[in-house]
Amino acid sequence: MGKVELLILTKRLTAKQKEEIVISFKLGRDIDALSQKYRCTKITIIRNLKKNLGELKYKDLINKSKSLKEKTETNKNETNDLEKINFDNVNFKTDPNDHKFLNENISSSNFEPIDSFFEIAPVDYELDNSSRKELSSIPLSEVDFPKIVYMVVDKKIELEIKLLKDFPEWQFLPLDDLSRKTIEIFFDLNLAKKSCNKEQKVLKVPNTDVFRIASPVLISKGITRIVCAENLIAI
Repeated sequence: MGKVELLILTKRLTAKQKEEIVISFKLGRDIDALSQKYRCTKITIIRNLKKNLGELKYKDLINKSKSLKEKTETNKNETNDLEKINFDNVNFKTDPNDHKFLNENISSSNFEPIDSFFEIAPVDYELDNSSRKELSSIPLSEVDFPKIVYMVVDKKIELEIKLLKDFPEWQFLPLDDLSRKTIEIFFDLNLAKKSCNKEQKVLKVPNTDVFRIASPVLISKGITRIVCAENLIAI
């Protein structure tokens, strides 16, 4: 009998899991894999993605994922066809007279040392040492913030500053990036409240232009990233 795998479904996804699902989906994780990881149906995954991303953005990401898979499959098929052609062009049949022919046509001159050589000129160009663009973050100037966001602060209204390595969903970044100082914002009030401890409170930010206005001050304090459920934002 074949092996039967049982999937124990989760009754309800937590807010943190919903955030992780959105981030993973944006990074290319497919719906089947997310369904298995979080032990819920594909319908549940799709419903939460559409709710968080919107119908248009969800469809756009699905189409991009399909195009990437089709391109990968096409390249794979082309490689297989090429390998097949190479082998098909080789005649593996042997003829007893082949050995005789080879022995008659191979002379000792074929194995004499080569006393000439070609000199290859060294490649002369400058290496591009410019830093690579960090594809995982987007510039602050390109972010379309909602009208209101929320932040977690202490009782003295001081910002809670964390290192990027404190966020599990961004652990794939290089070590240099993980040591960056960050602040976290929330688009949902309930998520912000869940991240508060007894010594903290939620601060409402009614004008999100404040992040662009205060960016020089944040950079002077060593804060170069803003973390939110949607993106990693470069200040």
